[in-house]
Amino acid sequence: MTVVAILQARMSSTRLPGKVLKPIMGRPMLALQIERIRLARRVDRLVVATSINAEDDTIAALCRAEGISFYRGALNDVLARFAGAAREHAADHIVRLTGDCPLTDPAVVDAVIAHHLEGGFAYTSNCYPRSYPDGLDVEMMTRAALDEAAAEADQPMQREHVTPFIAFQPDRFPRGNIALPEDRSALRITVDDAEDLEVVAAIFGALHPGDPAFGTDAILAFLDTRPDLIARNAHLSKYG
Repeated sequence: MTVVAILQARMSSTRLPGKVLKPIMGRPMLALQIERIRLARRVDRLVVATSINAEDDTIAALCRAEGISFYRGALNDVLARFAGAAREHAADHIVRLTGDCPLTDPAVVDAVIAHHLEGGFAYTSNCYPRSYPDGLDVEMMTRAALDEAAAEADQPMQREHVTPFIAFQPDRFPRGNIALPEDRSALRITVDDAEDLEVVAAIFGALHPGDPAFGTDAILAFLDTRPDLIARNAHLSKYG
């Protein structure tokens, strides 16, 4: 049984172009996220899924430099891109991660994997219902569920966002979820805008030097001392 984490990334973000390679602490944001995902103990392989467009050659180059496998597919049909990456790397289960969430917590990745495998779910996440901050999302699905979605999904939103076809049919695809003891989903630590990048960079700057594997508890504790950071991007669309 092979668990493959697929990290989707592209340069053509509308609100903050090239955001996945924006520097944080002198390193590309995507490289920091790769570093964190590599700390997950239950991931057998990490693959970056980017597009075949020329502007994403820089992402392929970063993957080569970091020693990370990558797969290139259609820019907008991300579902097909995931299915192709899963097929190429013989995945039995797929963890979906996105390049605008550099604070990915490896312990949460491991917790989702454990819950998914122990529960025998087709789809597992920390999103339904939400309790984790926006930016710590982890989704996981079986290869069978992903292949069915890739074959049947016919809405642009389903193709672009990969998991809606699966996640929104819990009767067909049994769904598991992990949650925090307290709902902290109002916090925004994803990167879509320049203000988001400032917040995430501040978190890395405060926590990474002392512990590169800092987790959700450390992030929440730090933000609780910095209401100014929480307010800096609170006006932005929560899941935009």
